[in-house]
Amino acid sequence: MGRGKPAKRYSQAARVHDIIRLIEARHGMTVEELAEEAGVTARTVHRDLNAIHEAGYPLISEWESGRKVYRFLTRFKDVPPVNFTLQELATMYFLRSQSELFHGTPFAEEMAAIFRKVRSVLPPRLAAHLERIAGVAIPLLQGRHDYSGHAEIIKQVRDALVHQNRLTVSYRASGRDHASVYSVDPYTLAFYKGGLYLLGFAHNRNAFRTFALDRIVSVSIQKERFELPDDYQPEDRLRDAFGIVAEEAMEVKIRFSPLVADAVKGRIWHPSQRFEDRDDGGIELTFAAGGKLEIVSWVLSYGEHAEIIAPLELRQMVTKAVSGLTAIYCR
Repeated sequence: MGRGKPAKRYSQAARVHDIIRLIEARHGMTVEELAEEAGVTARTVHRDLNAIHEAGYPLISEWESGRKVYRFLTRFKDVPPVNFTLQELATMYFLRSQSELFHGTPFAEEMAAIFRKVRSVLPPRLAAHLERIAGVAIPLLQGRHDYSGHAEIIKQVRDALVHQNRLTVSYRASGRDHASVYSVDPYTLAFYKGGLYLLGFAHNRNAFRTFALDRIVSVSIQKERFELPDDYQPEDRLRDAFGIVAEEAMEVKIRFSPLVADAVKGRIWHPSQRFEDRDDGGIELTFAAGGKLEIVSWVLSYGEHAEIIAPLELRQMVTKAVSGLTAIYCR
């Protein structure tokens, strides 16, 4: 209880209203300050702050001079209405159809909530037309992940990203029968080939690590917060990667047959890529990237229409894979 303050007897709704007003008016307050003003315990204030957060208010906490201060991201009452053109709404609905790729995650649920709010202010005829636009933009992706069993884990990872809290992660890597424990500062979420990945700094490994979210066995949010390094850029982290695996870059040269040359040349596979036309109508693609298994897997997807010229290590990996396939299919 606040010292010298009589206990106030009013509903949680009224108390939450007062807390919102206080935080907004003073541009941030501590739990102790709010408890004193409201005449309640710090535990009650924590419950009220959780209610405010769950109601959708942009509540954040920051450490200032050793004190944890709660404030809003913006003075939300002063934010003007956001207006969209018909073309912008159509683009939003087109992108909404792609949320199926995030099935089972909190992102899909929250995307649905956003569009319920949008529909609530649209004329019924326009809302129905935009729904048709979303319905014809079908996301097609083979082997997409179903994250239903990891929804709670993903929620905790997302909350740690938003509030910059350190995580304790129990992670089972591919091919391992046991999980390893990491203390991780979560920096970035990445979406790659239908999968979600967490990029962060693992303190007990003193290195950056990439975690597939569907391989996280359990996660807990620590009280300790972290700050992103000033020079951290997620694009730089993966600049030398062919996909999601950050390995030392190597010079890769691949020859493609005329049958697939146009399709390959029409895409950006890596920022460092260079194409050279061949006399037979084929092409040679050269780039500098790491991620041996990802590169080999991609080349094998073209079958006899792609050949790794360099480096020798990747060529040998393809040779081994083809030998294994020959043993299976030619016996």
